[in-house]
Amino acid sequence: MNERDSGAPQDHPRVGRHGGKASEPDSGTGTGGHDGRGETEEERADRRWQELLQEIRVAQTGVQILLGFLLTVVFTPLFHELQQTDKTIYLVTVVLGSLATGALIGPVSFHRIVSGRRVKPQAVVWASRLTFAGIVLLLATLTSALFLILRVATHDPYVPWLVSGVLAWYLVCWFALPLWVRTHYADGN
Repeated sequence: MNERDSGAPQDHPRVGRHGGKASEPDSGTGTGGHDGRGETEEERADRRWQELLQEIRVAQTGVQILLGFLLTVVFTPLFHELQQTDKTIYLVTVVLGSLATGALIGPVSFHRIVSGRRVKPQAVVWASRLTFAGIVLLLATLTSALFLILRVATHDPYVPWLVSGVLAWYLVCWFALPLWVRTHYADGN
């Protein structure tokens, strides 16, 4: 939420780019001042919210397509021929997909409910947490769905090993590599 949306007067001392008085220099305390980009706390929250929305769009689309597909499986003739173990894996996968969908759509609802209440920095933090939970649940959903599909397609004993390899790949791409870059290249922000 920017200051125009919040109804704040345009001559606020930290308005900066929006007109009015020039922004005050950062006191170095990290509270209410500027960060390394020359942003106020509100501007930083606006930027972070936009970045988060872009990330959510990618994950939401994938989980919604996957969940839509999973929801139709129960109505196919093959589903009723599955072993009870496979049906249980299916049910766990659908529940995981539903939880992931809820977590990834949650930030949109969160924003709508708190919009205009001057809590955007806190809303961004909570929306980010929901998004991360959604990504973890998406990881579990994809792993479970892959396990089910490979079990049904082939009853070979290598299925758990193959799924473990794919899970390891997800973990490297989604968590290990970003954490490695963060620890090796981050400048402390």
